[in-house]
Amino acid sequence: MNANRTVLIVDSDPASRRLLGVLLEAEGYRVRWARTGAEAPAQAAGQRPDCILLDLDLPDADGCEVLRTLRESGPAPVMVVSARTAAAEKVRALDAGASDYLVKPFDGAELLARLRALQRRFAEFAADASVGDGVLHANLATREFSVHGVKLGLTPTEEAVLYLLARHCGAVVSASRLARAICGGDAEANLHELHVYVTRLRRKLQAADAAELLKSEGRAGYRLALGAAHEPASATVDL
Repeated sequence: MNANRTVLIVDSDPASRRLLGVLLEAEGYRVRWARTGAEAPAQAAGQRPDCILLDLDLPDADGCEVLRTLRESGPAPVMVVSARTAAAEKVRALDAGASDYLVKPFDGAELLARLRALQRRFAEFAADASVGDGVLHANLATREFSVHGVKLGLTPTEEAVLYLLARHCGAVVSASRLARAICGGDAEANLHELHVYVTRLRRKLQAADAAELLKSEGRAGYRLALGAAHEPASATVDL
């Protein structure tokens, strides 16, 4: 049942990673790991997990900030698995985009049941999670993109860029937001890397006769223009 499901575990504690890994692999999940907040966005972009388990206590970043980045840059639901028990911590995580919150130590059967519930909710979302016009179609659940009915051959990072632009279709997404989402860590330090990915993405759109869809708005950032969204929205996305 879960042979094709991938779970990304973002946790700095080796014992916790081992416990979760054994539990999930016994149920047939493919398990991938990120040990720091900086690793998490790249792992999420590269592995395209079906669900993410996130510990808030990371050595290099605020867990809720990592959570916001993960929720913005990909469709995978995020379950927080944390030793923090205060109601305020749970509220903060849920407000930051967590799909569920489970307190450590946890019962393995409960975690698996909650994971199955997330999968069902995600499947319902996937059934109607697309944007597009007569040129480009974007499935926000699977991160699959096609132009004139032909699937675009994108790298995971290019998919992550286009996903975030499609999620905020018509709005300008700031370069710093895109850099944080796909590279993690210091956004300013990763702006050059982001520009490289955007250039590659634009070339692939150009080859598919759709280069005009990816708009550069100077220092403000980038936007995806689909259908009626050829004029920029007033808001700039920089969460």
